[in-house]
Amino acid sequence: MDKGYYTYMIECADGTLYTGWTTDITQRIETHNLGKGAKYTRARLPVRLLASWCFETKSEAMKWEWQLKRLSRNEKLRLLEK
Repeated sequence: MDKGYYTYMIECADGTLYTGWTTDITQRIETHNLGKGAKYTRARLPVRLLASWCFETKSEAMKWEWQLKRLSRNEKLRLLEK
């Protein structure tokens, strides 16, 4: 099985959105919810997965993460509606 690279968006308990990238979505969400993920999410638990996108390369996943992080909250929510 080929390794995939994923960009993901989660919602924190306080309603804020967080975007990151990983090679294992399930493990990454679990890590966030154990308080061992990103510093930003540690104080905003629990988190829930809103969306994920799969890419063939790490570079593609990181580029999409960077583009998502530049969007406003409203733009992110509109993207999730599509």
